[in-house]
Amino acid sequence: MALTRRQREIYDFIREFVEEQGYSPSLEEIGSAFGLSSVATVHKHVQHLVEKGFLKKAWNRSRSVEPLDEDRRGGLVDLPLLGTVAAGAPIEVFEQDERIPVPESMVRRRGESFVLQVSGDSMIEDHIQDGDYVVVESRPEARNGETVVALVRGSEATLKKFYRRGPKVVLEPANQALRPIEVPAQDVQIRGVVRGLLRSY
Repeated sequence: MALTRRQREIYDFIREFVEEQGYSPSLEEIGSAFGLSSVATVHKHVQHLVEKGFLKKAWNRSRSVEPLDEDRRGGLVDLPLLGTVAAGAPIEVFEQDERIPVPESMVRRRGESFVLQVSGDSMIEDHIQDGDYVVVESRPEARNGETVVALVRGSEATLKKFYRRGPKVVLEPANQALRPIEVPAQDVQIRGVVRGLLRSY
């Protein structure tokens, strides 16, 4: 079904927001981006996108909707659940023989993506809470500001924002009550970059 110009703009905004942030924007954030003061008006646009198959209301996400790629809307991919990663003090990832369905829109490289369950609250200001699941794209490198799964000193896995500062790497929490982890760059191994967030209730 065809989209109006405004519906296309809102769809593109939501899709780009999810790609950059890893979760969907709120209705208020959508309204702010387009100068719409009425949440009801934003909700109407979003509902039309849902009805036309461009957005999906997701019961297991931290926000209410998720964008679906136009060429593969409605699909799910089963990814391996590899264990638990700390959003607090580092803990070890343990492998499990379990898979979890994930929207295809979160998966850029199907054979190189996996899911981890979050333990701890150090990323709560990025809307990543204890018990959530993160979809991770396996990559050995990250850009400054990306949320990563990193191995510290070879065995301890942690979920943090990545920053390289000279000879050191800073793994920064999204919780003002906690301090960042700062270690020599050679002591950090990037296992992947977070691409999506799942939540069950």
